[in-house]
Amino acid sequence: MTGSASPTAPAIEVQGLTMAYGDRVIQRDLSFTVAQGDVFVIMGGSGCGKSTLLRHLVGLHEPVSGIVRYRGVDFWHLSETQRQKLMRRFGILYQSGALWSSMTVKENVALPLEHYTDLPAGDIDELVSYKLALVGLAGFGNFYPSELSGGMRKRAGLARAMALDPDILYFDEPSAGLDPLSSRQLDDLIIELRDSLGTTIVVVTHELPSIFAIGTNSVFLDADSRTMIAAGDPRRLKDECENPLVRRFLNRGDTTMAENNLSQGGIA
Repeated sequence: MTGSASPTAPAIEVQGLTMAYGDRVIQRDLSFTVAQGDVFVIMGGSGCGKSTLLRHLVGLHEPVSGIVRYRGVDFWHLSETQRQKLMRRFGILYQSGALWSSMTVKENVALPLEHYTDLPAGDIDELVSYKLALVGLAGFGNFYPSELSGGMRKRAGLARAMALDPDILYFDEPSAGLDPLSSRQLDDLIIELRDSLGTTIVVVTHELPSIFAIGTNSVFLDADSRTMIAAGDPRRLKDECENPLVRRFLNRGDTTMAENNLSQGGIA
């Protein structure tokens, strides 16, 4: 990382973060830590500011107040040049995959390497092939995004997000628009990447199967109070959180299953 980054410091530290658009406060007084190797989930109901928090973490929006540190480095106290250099250590997968439709998958994945490195074309081709193999898309480099399924487009977007070997991978609603099988495959891939590459992962999602399958730590944002109302392992929060709103959110799948059983004449 940039500056005087400490290898023993947490991957991300957020202290007293307040986010706003003009006079409208989105979230205030957010404080949490993301450890190296965490799969950290940002969760909460619709409109609570999950994606806004993600944009603040990756440097796209400056907070009204508060501190965001990466390995001990205060991001917003860096110069613009230093911030841009640090941001290259982030990989981001947006909901849509954000692939250029006029380019092949291989050309999409090569873009960051061509833009930010001086590698020769042959080395870039090898790296692109490696990244596509990591996400299960070996042999699909010459396909266009329109020729891929939704899940394959997400994986192609992930290959591009990993092009520069980021320290931290950010996912914005990665399961959006995917069927349950494709969503589960993407969850498995996220865990595999974390385990094999040691990457720290931050995920915005409201999907319970994904939250429990991949999350090791989390923060829960509340739209009404405009602040965080819980933090920790989502599996523990499901049963032990003192806030009933968080428990209802994390147990809503159990409620739906019980209602389905009752409607079918079963025993809930």
